[in-house]
Amino acid sequence: MYLRPMQFSFHKYQATGNDFILIDDRKLTFPSDDAAFVARCCDRRFGIGADGLILIQNTTEADFKMVYFNADGKESSLCGNGARCTVAFAALLGIIKNEAHFLAIDGLHTAKMEKDRVVLRMHDVDRINTLDHYYFLDTGSPHHVEMVEDLAHVPVVTKGRKIRYGAPYFEEGCNVNFVEQQGPSTFSIRTYERGVEDETLSCGTGATAVALAMHHSGKSTAETITIRVEGGELTISFKQSINGYTAIDLQGTANFVYRGEWS
Repeated sequence: MYLRPMQFSFHKYQATGNDFILIDDRKLTFPSDDAAFVARCCDRRFGIGADGLILIQNTTEADFKMVYFNADGKESSLCGNGARCTVAFAALLGIIKNEAHFLAIDGLHTAKMEKDRVVLRMHDVDRINTLDHYYFLDTGSPHHVEMVEDLAHVPVVTKGRKIRYGAPYFEEGCNVNFVEQQGPSTFSIRTYERGVEDETLSCGTGATAVALAMHHSGKSTAETITIRVEGGELTISFKQSINGYTAIDLQGTANFVYRGEWS
């Protein structure tokens, strides 16, 4: 049973501009069943402000369990940048050292820390759907990947929202990535994230989806791809096999911002 705490500590982290509230919930005191309260914490005007909120909890299956909530207060699918921040936070708490085995909503993951960079091993991807003018794949979260020209002037929020709620995604929705190629193994992206219902400065699962889709489509032959997001750069490496893509690593910086108290 969760009881609303009068006061709790939190840490703020960001990964290429994707920012999160991190809470040590190993004593199960945070009211995670109160979506309105979680959303209030994430509100940038009336709360702490973040793209999502993440709890670290105990589990017998791994070093820790990561529970992720979007800014709308609802528990959601895997967040790649959030997972990398969670690994950095777990190291700060002394739960891990340089390597982690943790449980997320999509199962077990491994990660390692290299100074201020965190390398996250993603799950294998065995299917990429090629449609009329876009690609669809699931990299822990569902992603729509669409090539565009003049990325800087794409109306990401209005166009992304229309795609996110439209056919074939409807209410369940999908993250939407707009992509422009910058070089043989470099792509720039802008992402509309469901749950946040806005453009975010970075999306780890989105960057991973774009890298795999660009390789799958033949737009790049490299198995290490640089993705430029609004908040910096992410690197995705992988191996192609007859069954799809394996050994997928998402890497980039994950930085502590500040610590605070909510009361």
